[in-house]
Amino acid sequence: MRDIRGWLLGASALFIYLLGGLSTFGGIALIVFMKGRDLLGWGDGRSIGYLFLCVGLALSVLGVLLMRILRNRRLA
Repeated sequence: MRDIRGWLLGASALFIYLLGGLSTFGGIALIVFMKGRDLLGWGDGRSIGYLFLCVGLALSVLGVLLMRILRNRRLA
């Protein structure tokens, strides 16, 4: 059971890290290419890009921290 739990925790940390990277680069693309245009009725594309950039960076940091904690605590 511990082995399966470790794999799931490790996979979830990696998924969070990858999701953060995609969100970060998607946010940068929105900032550069959607300046002054409406994005699906949510607002200015540049503003949503800044949101994606900040959330993506936070998720990337969280994913790295989770991977380090799991490795040091021998949970994965």
